[in-house]
Amino acid sequence: MTDRAPLRIVLAEDSVLLREGLVRLFDEAGFETVAAYGEADSLLAALDETRPDLAILDVRMPPSFRDEGVRAAIELRRRMPRVGVLLLSQYVEGTYAHELLSSGEGGMGYLLKDRVASLDELEDAVERVSQGGTVLDPQVVRELLARRSDPLETLTPREREVMTLMAEGRTNAGIAKQLFIGVGAVEKNVTSIFQKLGLEDSGTDHRRVLAVLTWLQR
Repeated sequence: MTDRAPLRIVLAEDSVLLREGLVRLFDEAGFETVAAYGEADSLLAALDETRPDLAILDVRMPPSFRDEGVRAAIELRRRMPRVGVLLLSQYVEGTYAHELLSSGEGGMGYLLKDRVASLDELEDAVERVSQGGTVLDPQVVRELLARRSDPLETLTPREREVMTLMAEGRTNAGIAKQLFIGVGAVEKNVTSIFQKLGLEDSGTDHRRVLAVLTWLQR
């Protein structure tokens, strides 16, 4: 037993059942859930009031169910660098894990939701992240290791042509004109490039920029 104050946790999870279940698990583990929300914006808006030690967020939440949790985690760490962040996801989403960890800072974690069934494993992850450690689900680790092979090597000759013209700043219409193919064919190639580079759709246009950066850094 220690005399330290309970770890203060804020939680954002849109599933009511899972959210309430996590609160109960944290209570059993001796943590204090100071606030629990159904979406990420409310968590961010109340940070000055809740002053958490650790934030736990679902990756995909309202309104778009894409990457709200990741965006909120990055913003949270910008405002409060000492607050630990643990992301929960139903699926292995290596792009989001890579984005979260790209700063190289500690106090970060990414677990699959299946892990919350084990109180001991979840408690261990919370403790390690709150102390500045990094916790990654084994399946996420395998995904990130697989990405270490050069995905550019998998591009077809046509996709390389499209990628080169993308790097020159050409639009899909401009690429189609340059290669004497239809815009639809260009769009298919661009989609294939995104998939091969592991750039998942986050609802923004940043995938095109990230693809070009990857190409230029080869």
